[in-house]
Amino acid sequence: QVQPVESGGGLVQAGGSLRLSCSATGGAFSSYVMGWFRQAPGKERQFVAAITRSGITYYADSAKGRFTISTDNARTTMTLQMNGLKPDDTAVYYCAESDVDGSRYPVEYHDWGQGTQVTVSS
Repeated sequence: QVQPVESGGGLVQAGGSLRLSCSATGGAFSSYVMGWFRQAPGKERQFVAAITRSGITYYADSAKGRFTISTDNARTTMTLQMNGLKPDDTAVYYCAESDVDGSRYPVEYHDWGQGTQVTVSS
């Protein structure tokens, strides 16, 4: 069974950039959709971005124009390039898979990673 592992988080100043990675241990991601979510303390898990097997991408309004999601051809690694970071982007970022096209709901995703912390200072 493929287990996602996130990496690339850290502390960055507002306006800075980070590149998150989600690597598939034990194989390749097989579901139709791969997605990124984030969860800040005391808040619900929130959709950030997703990419389908055919390369179609969709983003939360808060991520549009600043974040870019991509995968390698083998679908073993998914990345989230985050530019223009804001303090409101501070959260633990998770990757997961879904078989529901266009899904933005955590309940429709499975095989979650452990998350990587992103902290943006003002």
